[in-house]
Amino acid sequence: MTLRLFIPVDAGALAVGAEEVAAAIRTAAARRNVAAEIVRTGSRGLYWLEPMVEVETPAGRLAYGPVAPGDAESLLGAILGNGAHPLRLGPTEEIPWLKRQTRLTFARCGVVDPRSLEDYRAHGGCRSVQRALSLGPQAIVEEVVQSGLRGRGGAGFPTGIKWRTVAQTEAAQKYIICNADEGDSGTFADRMIMEGDPFVLIEGMAIAGIAVGATKGYVYIRSEYPHSAATMEAAIAAARRGGLLGNRIADSSCAFDMEVRVGAGAYVCGEETSLLDSLEGKRGVVRAKPPLPAHKGLFGSPTVINNVLSFASVPIILDKGGAFYRDFGMGKSRGTMPIQLAGNVKHGGLFETAFGVTLGELVDDIGGGTRSGRPVRAVQVGGPLGAYFPRALFDTPFDYEAFAAREGLIGHGGIVVFDDTVDMAKQARFAMEFCAIESCGKCTPCRVGSTRGMEVIDRIIRGENRAANTALLEDLCHTLKFGSLCALGGFTPYPVMSALTHFPEDFAAPPRLQAAE
Repeated sequence: MTLRLFIPVDAGALAVGAEEVAAAIRTAAARRNVAAEIVRTGSRGLYWLEPMVEVETPAGRLAYGPVAPGDAESLLGAILGNGAHPLRLGPTEEIPWLKRQTRLTFARCGVVDPRSLEDYRAHGGCRSVQRALSLGPQAIVEEVVQSGLRGRGGAGFPTGIKWRTVAQTEAAQKYIICNADEGDSGTFADRMIMEGDPFVLIEGMAIAGIAVGATKGYVYIRSEYPHSAATMEAAIAAARRGGLLGNRIADSSCAFDMEVRVGAGAYVCGEETSLLDSLEGKRGVVRAKPPLPAHKGLFGSPTVINNVLSFASVPIILDKGGAFYRDFGMGKSRGTMPIQLAGNVKHGGLFETAFGVTLGELVDDIGGGTRSGRPVRAVQVGGPLGAYFPRALFDTPFDYEAFAAREGLIGHGGIVVFDDTVDMAKQARFAMEFCAIESCGKCTPCRVGSTRGMEVIDRIIRGENRAANTALLEDLCHTLKFGSLCALGGFTPYPVMSALTHFPEDFAAPPRLQAAE
C-alpha cells in the first residue's frame, strides 16, 4: 500500500520550511522502504501551523503541524503506527479554526493538486463553465448581478454591473483582466488562490469572457510572486490541453484564452488604469476617468478588470446560483470574504466567513489576540492605506458600509494587528512616506501633498505649534482625499487621520514612552 501525504507548496509554507520537510519525509520513507506519494497542495491558510502535513486515511485526512525536518522520522513512525504524535492536530476538517469557516471561494485550496486539472474536476471544478454555456451571456451577467458580488479588490463596486456595461458596449475586441498585483500589507489571499487553486481563477475568467464577449484575458501578477506566476503558467497550459481554454471552450463555439503578465513592482499598478498602461508596455501612470475601462480600457477596447477573489467567486455563483451566494452576508455586502489576519497576531492566516462578523471577534477570538501576549492597541484594516481602529471600534461589523460609516475601509480584507508598544505617530508618518515613494507623480495632491504631509507630522511630533499644524494636516488630508486622481492619494488620509483621531497622545511632545516590558 502507498502512503499518501499532502504537503503545501504555497510560498508561505515554503518560507517556514515546507520543502525541507517534504525532502526529510521522502528520505525517512526510503530508509524504511515505505512507498510514499507526496502531493504538493496549496495551504489551508492556518499559517501558524505551517508546515502542516496531512495523511490520507479511510476516514479522511489527518493533520500534523507545525512540522520541522527533524520530526520526519517520528512522524512517519506515528503515521505507520496508531497515529499518536505530539504534533497531531486530528482530522483536518475538524480543526476548530478551519471548521468554523464558510469556505466557498477557498473550498479546494489546500485540498487539490494545484497543477492538476483532473483533480480540479474531481472536486467539482468545470461544472460552472458548463452551466454558463447553457445559460448564455445575458443570463450569466444577471446571475452575477443577483448574487450581490462586489469587487473584492477594495472598491466594492458591483461586479455584475461592471460586466453588464462591458457586455452592452459594442466593440470588435474586448478583454478580461485579472488584477493580481496584491501589494497591500498583510494580504495574501490572491497568492493563496493562484498557488493553491488556480483553475478556479481560470474558470471564473473564462465565464467572464463568455458573458461579455471577450476572447482574450490577462493575469497581471506582481513580480514579488514568482511561485504564483509559475503555478498560473502551468495551470493555463493544462487548461488549454483540457479544453477549459482555447478556440472551443468545453467543446462549445466560444473562444477564450489568457496569459500571465508580470509587473515590475510598482504599488500604483494595483490601480486599474495604471495597470492598463503597464500592460500596454508603458510606465504605470494613473489615467483620468472618464472614460471608464469598461468603455475604453486595454488598447482602447472595452475591458473587465476584477481582482483574483472576484473572479474566483464566480464559479460558485454559477454552480450554486446567485441566490445561494446572496444568502450569505449582511446589508449590501453579500457572500463571503476571505479575511487575512497578519501582524502581531497569535493565529495568523486566512479565515473565510460571511460578511457581518465583528472586528473584535476576528482579532480576539479567531485571531487569538497578539502573538506577543501584550494587549491589542490598534488594528489596520484594508492595507497600508486603511484606517487604524482602536479597541473602542471593535464592535464594527465586517461590512463595506459599516466601515465607511466609521471612516474606515475593508479594502482587500487584510487585518494587521499591533500591540501596545506601537507608536501611532510613526505609523501615520509611514502612510505619507509610503504615498510619496509609490506615487506615479501625475497629480499634485498625491505627489506633493504626501511629502508635505511627512514634514507637517514631523513638526507635530516635535511639538511645534501643534494646534496650527494639526489643522494644516487635516486640510492637507482633505485635499489628498478629494483632489487625487486615484485611491493611492485618496486613501492616504485614512491611516493618518485615524491615528491622529484615536491616538492623539502619540503625537504629543515628548514622544509617548514605550510601555514597560
